[in-house]
This record gives sequence, structure tokens and C-alpha cells, in this order.
Amino acid sequence: MGNRDTKTWTEIKDSVYGEKGTERRDELERDFESFKIGLLLRKAREEKKLTQEQLGELVDKKRTYISRVENNGSNLTLKTLYDIVEKGLGGKVKISIEV
Repeated sequence: MGNRDTKTWTEIKDSVYGEKGTERRDELERDFESFKIGLLLRKAREEKKLTQEQLGELVDKKRTYISRVENNGSNLTLKTLYDIVEKGLGGKVKISIEV
């Protein structure tokens, strides 16, 4: 029934960025995880009904910094991540590592 010319998202990533384990693909995966962290932080902030400015004040960061983190979680240190989540949002950070 399905059109075999249709590709899955994994097949597209494999053809465009290389297969898992290649440098370009690993970079894509890292960038995506950073983006995802930013989205999760924004969602949590909004659920707490805080503005970026208010969250920034809680963790001694400027609103523009909070905005950058939410739009792209890269260059975020673990210390700052913990500060934002624990001090600013009253939450907990859970990290998993796959090998």
C-alpha cells in the first residue's frame, strides 16, 4: 500500500548527515539534544508562569541569556543547568548516558 519512494526520518538523516557514529551525524545529534534542552527549559518556565526576566533574576542571569538558552541549549554548563532547574524552577535534573 505504501509508496516505497517515501523515506523514514532515519533514512533521510542517514543519507544527508551520514550514519550514526560518523562525525557529521554525531554533531547533528548533539545539536538536536541541545535544542531539546532549550525547549524543555522554556516549557518548564512557562508552566511555572515565570517570564525570562523573572527566571534570570532567580539565577542571577540576564533575560537575554535565558532567551539564548531556551532557543539553543548549547554552551550551557551543567552548573548553570542545575541552577536554572533547581534554584529557578524548583525542579530536578536527570541525566542519562548511553554507551
